Amino acid sequence: MTLNPHTNYPSTRSYVLKLHRDAVPERGQIAGRLENMASGSSFDFNSAAELIACLMRDALASSDAAEVSTCGPDARF
Repeated sequence: MTLNPHTNYPSTRSYVLKLHRDAVPERGQIAGRLENMASGSSFDFNSAAELIACLMRDALASSDAAEVSTCGPDARF
């Protein structure tokens, strides 16, 4: 039996989600910061759509740390 050396949930795709104190998720008002635990990169988002867009962009991004994202007004990768 050969074990698959690739994990189902790689640490490069682990995040910390911080909701802004003024966010009201029950009303659909979501804002905050998402931080990639492996790279330390983070970005601010002001809507669920921005959050999803940034997650998708991060999943598709190369491992180049210099790549810049435009997910939100203060986004940085």
